[in-house]
Amino acid sequence: MEFTIREYTEYREAEILRLYESVGWTNYTGNPGMLKNAYAHSLKTLGAYDGETLLGVIRAVGDGYSIVVIQDILVFPEYQRKGIGSALISKLLALYQNVYQKMLLTDDTERTIQFYKSAGFAMDTDIGCRAFLKVY
Repeated sequence: MEFTIREYTEYREAEILRLYESVGWTNYTGNPGMLKNAYAHSLKTLGAYDGETLLGVIRAVGDGYSIVVIQDILVFPEYQRKGIGSALISKLLALYQNVYQKMLLTDDTERTIQFYKSAGFAMDTDIGCRAFLKVY
């Protein structure tokens, strides 16, 4: 499949909400104002495109020097398993190759674990760490 990756610079609420809805991330779609602000204050957002059609996005937060957190990576279900997610991660990691810590939080499923391991990530417990979260 042919696609290009470029910076996602113009927030288009309808397409972003449709993307998040397509993967069941209703915590975001239920609060579109928060999501718009999150995009506006992100360190970097990249989109995968077929022409002008958005196929997926990756969004990073952090300082860009000591830490980059992949906050969101989403690909429309009909375009998953076509290399788009891997290409988005590769492009983002290349932009921040000198950053000390690159991290993310994901679902605890075999599919997601294998996907992120194939992208070079290790589970926190594999490197002698423990992650802590506080969510509301």
